Amino acid sequence: MAARIIDIATDRALALTEASARLGEGLPIAIPTETVYGLAADATNPAAVTRIYETKGRPRFNPLICHMADLAMAERHAIFDPVSRLLAEAFWPGPLTLVLPRRAESGIHDLATAGLDTVGVRVPRGFTSDLIAAFGRPLAAPSANTSGKVSPTSARHVAEDLGEKLSLIIDGGRAPVGVESTIVKVEGDRVRLLRPGGISAEAIERLTGRKVERQEGLSGAIEAPGMLASHYAPGAAVRLFAAAAEPGEVLIRFAGQPVAGSEAAKAVFDLSPAGDLAEAAAHLFDYLKQADATGAARIAVAAIPDEGLGEAINDRLARAAAPRDT
Repeated sequence: MAARIIDIATDRALALTEASARLGEGLPIAIPTETVYGLAADATNPAAVTRIYETKGRPRFNPLICHMADLAMAERHAIFDPVSRLLAEAFWPGPLTLVLPRRAESGIHDLATAGLDTVGVRVPRGFTSDLIAAFGRPLAAPSANTSGKVSPTSARHVAEDLGEKLSLIIDGGRAPVGVESTIVKVEGDRVRLLRPGGISAEAIERLTGRKVERQEGLSGAIEAPGMLASHYAPGAAVRLFAAAAEPGEVLIRFAGQPVAGSEAAKAVFDLSPAGDLAEAAAHLFDYLKQADATGAARIAVAAIPDEGLGEAINDRLARAAAPRDT
């Protein structure tokens, strides 16, 4: 049976009531956030968290971000150092996740943290923040898609992928940021970037006065979501830094840059003809899905500037292009 879809623009009160009811039953639901759509369930309920992993086909060693209504709720579940508090006060609500020590008295279940003694916490904007406040407990919410595939930025994307596995999808329109949250972990004097995302590393450096340390390569210990080497992948193979498009490929470019062979491409998408990286981030996952839907065997992606939100875009593309398990 296909999921019921409720548009918050049509009936916000009904959306809050129905979403709270499903969450109270321990069922995962799809919710809109400013980054991407999330697959949300009660982070304190082990059966509910298990259903997230089962619905996505997600490895259980991959922890989940726990979404909070506000900083006060986050403080009841995690221990904030001064730099992390500074970041939270500056960027919440918004697309920043902080990996923090979990409080012993927190009700967040070990399944949501993949057994780690830390927890990734975020305060989203808009409807989801109101939903968490009404529900009264944090929501574990990875992206609402089959694990490893392209993240959804609309209710339609969720319905096409997981619609038969869910009872409810809340439609909040297109996700305005379009890539997942930035994930940061503060360790003493170090500020570590575990995943680039909707808040640029440069903005964090300006606020903290500290150099942000990047993760080396795509692999390493899984400390937070989005750190698997192969992730965010369409069905088609992805080829990066394409200086030319080959016949039959789909081409994704940026800022109207000329790419040799584009006239022979199966389709051409421009992430932002104006060269706006925020617009490019908002279009990234949707254009990957549209490119995949053409049936092309390969997607060629021209170079994207690796600055600001371009760092997050290139991170997602690198993981989409990484070798996949067979």
